[in-house]
Amino acid sequence: MSRRTRARTVALQVLFQDDLNPQHNPAMTDDLIVRRLREPELVAFGRELVAGVRRNRREIDDLLASCAAHWSVHRMSATDRNVLRLGAYELLYTNTPPRAVIDEAIELAKRFGTAHSGSFVNGILDRLMRERRSAASPTAEAASAEGDDGPAAPTD
Repeated sequence: MSRRTRARTVALQVLFQDDLNPQHNPAMTDDLIVRRLREPELVAFGRELVAGVRRNRREIDDLLASCAAHWSVHRMSATDRNVLRLGAYELLYTNTPPRAVIDEAIELAKRFGTAHSGSFVNGILDRLMRERRSAASPTAEAASAEGDDGPAAPTD
């Protein structure tokens, strides 16, 4: 498991806890991140992911709901919902390559979700990525559609 994958895993665990137990103490969250990741660079990355999802959760949930045909965010399994939040945050607010974000989210979904979680997460994040690209540049979407052979290998 790569170092950044480990940070994403810990961030997912924290987000899952936030989702199911919103009354927990945030100081315990930070302690978990520090204890599990140890290295300052990974601790900073884990903190950034958690803080970013928390800060932008309403916008992220709205975007996920618009990309998830016939699914409301609250009806999704807690694991899938939080993997999607984490992946959407990275797609929207970081410089991580989109295909790497999606591949990492799929792997988290497969590891912690159900047999169908990987394809569910892939479909929604792929749609979010394509919609964001087309909103930013209609020609980028056309170029992507012509040369896209599926998910690329993770870069981190």
